[in-house]
Amino acid sequence: MGRVILTGARLFDGTRCHDGQAVVLEGDRIAAILPVQETPEGARIDLDGGLLAPGLIDLQVNGGGGVMLSGDDPLSEIATICAAHARLGATGVLPTLITTSARQTRAVLAAGVAAVGRVPGFLGLHLEGPHLDPKRPGCHPAQHIRPMTEEDVLTLCEARAGLPALLLTVAPAAVTPAHIARLTEAGVMVALGHADCSMAEAQAAHDAGARVVTHLFNAMSQLGSREPGLVGAALSLPFACGLIADGLHVCADSARLAVRLAGARLFLVSDAMAVAGTDLTGFDLAGQRIHRANRSLRTENDTLAGADLSLPQAIRFCVKVLGLPPEQALTMATARPAALIGSNRGRIAPGLPADLVHLTGDWQLTRVWQGGQLQAKSPTA
Repeated sequence: MGRVILTGARLFDGTRCHDGQAVVLEGDRIAAILPVQETPEGARIDLDGGLLAPGLIDLQVNGGGGVMLSGDDPLSEIATICAAHARLGATGVLPTLITTSARQTRAVLAAGVAAVGRVPGFLGLHLEGPHLDPKRPGCHPAQHIRPMTEEDVLTLCEARAGLPALLLTVAPAAVTPAHIARLTEAGVMVALGHADCSMAEAQAAHDAGARVVTHLFNAMSQLGSREPGLVGAALSLPFACGLIADGLHVCADSARLAVRLAGARLFLVSDAMAVAGTDLTGFDLAGQRIHRANRSLRTENDTLAGADLSLPQAIRFCVKVLGLPPEQALTMATARPAALIGSNRGRIAPGLPADLVHLTGDWQLTRVWQGGQLQAKSPTA
């Protein structure tokens, strides 16, 4: 592959925006960032305005391209999900397994280890369950929600050794602080979610090593006058917090409050499901039919079941509806989630992978590069 020079757009490098700069790609890497007048010879692409940003990073993608992550054919599902989200602008993702059987969980962990270095965009796994609180199941199948065992701890620690990142969402009702401490010591990033816990229980989990809260405000104990709950803990303790910025899972006023209180600890997630990157009107999840309508996904009893959202759409919501500065919204979908899992992605700098997105002035996705290769953009981006 030869040299490609991208010009004509404002540049966001993962921290701040720059004007008059060109990005030089050589093969699958970023070779240089230079003033436009100093660029070398090469194939030039004039982006004609808009903004060039790092490939987006999504730490919670349950599905995409028509499939959910499961234990049925997990390596193929991982590849399909990663490819679907790359076309939607997320060039680095954590495919996410929702609560299922121990057998399927082990199959997905093994497939994740096998995917390392083989599947473009695969940054590790996120297991959302099965060690959740039965009082806050959301759309997770209740029959598989269960407390953590010694065997679970050993399985997770072993899998983490073969994965670049392993994010695990648990509830204090299903795990002990000792479990969290052992998992953290092994390199597992522990998140709290689907939890009806108290502030004190969240504090104990944080003291043991939990550092993340999954989809803030959703499926958790709410902030009250006499008990702050997990929402209060997330907003007052140093947890990193995922936010589904679609206006449905969290209303704009609550999202603005989270921005004010959590600030640099917030990052964007899509919580995407099988329909992401497709025109499907629904899908099956653990024996339930999930219906897609009006930019939402809902069960037959009207429970939200993930989100019909891409990260460019979440960025647009943050800028247009919440009124965030563009640099802040972009950081929430690039450098911040990447740093959380110990990745150097989510930035534009020499030597890093040539993963980039081009967005219009109205925050519409127009182009995606992954490993220096221009990707076919999803029609639903």
